[in-house]
Amino acid sequence: MHPTPRKAHEKDIPAITTLWQETGLYRPYNPPEWDVRFALSDSNSTLLVWEDNNNIIIATVMIGHDGHRGWLYYLAVTPAHQKTGLGKRFVDAGEDWLRERGVWRMQLMVRSENSAMQDFYRHLGYRALDVTVMQKDIDTPPAERPE
Repeated sequence: MHPTPRKAHEKDIPAITTLWQETGLYRPYNPPEWDVRFALSDSNSTLLVWEDNNNIIIATVMIGHDGHRGWLYYLAVTPAHQKTGLGKRFVDAGEDWLRERGVWRMQLMVRSENSAMQDFYRHLGYRALDVTVMQKDIDTPPAERPE
């Protein structure tokens, strides 16, 4: 395994998509290429990947902030490398990326049915908040926009 993560590139999208499918993060209504391209296009966000010695992507974490709160998204570790500490190392990398930008509060979302990930984050010091996340699409999805 490479000693440190690197920033993702657009050419990584197929491998990232495969990893997100393997780990249950993929949702057909939210194609990965949209989120990857968006995260890589702004200085307030990024997507880190970790590769094994064969340069195969084995983990991802997307990080972003709004100037006040930092967010982690798409933490994924290939099943063969789960329970090795790699997930924690990637959460640490995401927290460090935000800390370097002056962000002091971290947040993330976990699907309510994913109790294993909720337990993982609790073990790392995260706590559940009594909030309701609401969503509204305010523009045409990227794939449907005219060029």
